[in-house]
Amino acid sequence: MRIFFKDRSDAGRQLAEALRRFAGTEPVVLALPRGGVPVAFEVAKMLAAPLDVVLVRKIGAPGHEELALGAVVDGANPETVINDEVVRLAVPPPGYIEAETKRQLDEIERRRQLYRGNEPPPDLKGHTAIVIDDGIATGATVKAALSGIARSKPQYLVLAVPVAPRETLGELAGYCNEIVCLHSPDPFYAVGVHYVDFSQTSDEDVIGLLAESRAGASPG
Repeated sequence: MRIFFKDRSDAGRQLAEALRRFAGTEPVVLALPRGGVPVAFEVAKMLAAPLDVVLVRKIGAPGHEELALGAVVDGANPETVINDEVVRLAVPPPGYIEAETKRQLDEIERRRQLYRGNEPPPDLKGHTAIVIDDGIATGATVKAALSGIARSKPQYLVLAVPVAPRETLGELAGYCNEIVCLHSPDPFYAVGVHYVDFSQTSDEDVIGLLAESRAGASPG
C-alpha cells in the first residue's frame, strides 16, 4: 500500500495542480465536511474561488456505522440515496433507515448553523462546481452530494478527489460531467492508509478554513 500524501493539505495542493485548468471558468469549490475541507481549501486558494460545504451525511448500517446504507443531502427537498446492495446484505430493521435519516438531517442542521450561520449557499447556476472530498470508498455520500448539487444547475459539475477505487469512480461517472482522481490503487483498502497523517478534522478546523477562504477569495 503506497502512501501518496503527507496530510490533507498536501493532497489538496496536489489536487489543485490537476484542477488549475478550471481557473477561468468561475469555479465554486464545494467540500464534503469535515475531511474534505482542508483538501478543498488548497484548491479554492489556487483557483481564487469561493469555498463552501456540501451538507451531506452517511446513513450507516446498524452496528457498522462505517458501512454506508446510503446518504442524505440537505436542500429544499432533502434527498436520500440508498445503496440497495448494501441494504440487502445488512438487513436493517423496519424503520431504521427512516429514523437514521432524520437523525442525520438534525446533524446537517447543526452543521449548517455552525459552519455557515446565516450565510446563504453560493449560487451555482452558470458556474463550474467542483466537489471535493479527501477520498472515496463506497461512494454513497458523494453520490448523494452530486445528486443534490445537480439540482442547483451548475454549468459543469466536477468531482475531484485525491484517491478512490476505480470501480467506485465508474459508478459515479453518471452523476457529474467529469471526475479528476489522482490515484486509484488496486486493490483498494481504505482512504486513510494512503496518508501519513489522516487525523480527524474538527469543527473548529472547518470553521477556521471557511473563514480564511472567505477573507481571501476573489469576489464572484
